[in-house]
Amino acid sequence: MRVLITGGAGFVGSHLTERLLQEGHSVIILDNFHTGSRDNIRHLLHNEDLEVFRHDVTDPYRLEVDYIYNLACPASPIHYQRSPVKTVLTSVMGVIHGLNLAKEIGARVLQASTSEIYGNPEQHPQREDYWGNVNTIGPRSCYDEGKRVAETLMFDYHRENEVDIRVARIFNTYGPRMRPDDGRVISNFILQSLRGEDITIFGDGSQSRSFCYVSDMVEGLIRLMEQDESTGPVNLGNPDERSIKEIAQLIVNLTGSSSKIVYKPLPQDDPERRRPDISLAGQKLDWQPKVKLEEGLPNVIEYFRPLAEVHAAPRKTPR
Repeated sequence: MRVLITGGAGFVGSHLTERLLQEGHSVIILDNFHTGSRDNIRHLLHNEDLEVFRHDVTDPYRLEVDYIYNLACPASPIHYQRSPVKTVLTSVMGVIHGLNLAKEIGARVLQASTSEIYGNPEQHPQREDYWGNVNTIGPRSCYDEGKRVAETLMFDYHRENEVDIRVARIFNTYGPRMRPDDGRVISNFILQSLRGEDITIFGDGSQSRSFCYVSDMVEGLIRLMEQDESTGPVNLGNPDERSIKEIAQLIVNLTGSSSKIVYKPLPQDDPERRRPDISLAGQKLDWQPKVKLEEGLPNVIEYFRPLAEVHAAPRKTPR
């Protein structure tokens, strides 16, 4: 297959690119390198089946491909809250341009949606038939609502123009190549532990998250794209729910750090609980995550170890 990945130099995109090249596909990356990095794909640039173009998906593009993975969008609160209008435009115009291309050339397009469309959920765990509880005007709304509109457009193009679509709702994902400055729970806690700094928890630490290792996420995305039974949306994530305090203590133990845990006020609209119901992914994709948190974290710790002294600590831990 000839595959286009928008945002292919990002964290998840680079792992997806690597996997598809290993399987013998030709891959085209479009990335404006706003949050993606050439370092993530540098080891792949020698591959003659890879093409990389600097391009912003808010502008139209024209390529001949079989599959389109639309992953382009800042995904961490620190990054998308710096440029909220740009974030909305990336979500909305990015998916429109991908859908227009898919409509024109008959390609299949997969939208990387997010668990954030559920907002601060009143249903637990979250199923695909839950409509969510999202603040439309809060500091996280640019991402949450942008992704919700993108899903709307995906299904409107499918119904009106018979575009072949797939929608994945991605829950928290971790692994090597996460950005040190993205302000996420895993990267923040690891860097603070490696530096011997205080571990900063926002809230009382009882709020929960479920973390999926990136190789499991890539497997889920590929299975969703390549099956013909379901358009989605399909939840992809690990249902192993942990409290933020438990995750912090686990990372301190794995790094052998002397860091202490400190608490600060919880940011606005930060979800209290987050765990996917992945029954549909099991039924439609025969997929479930394999890598346990205790198995995946050491790989991320080793990735961040040489970076710990280079990058300044992020200011927030909102996810």
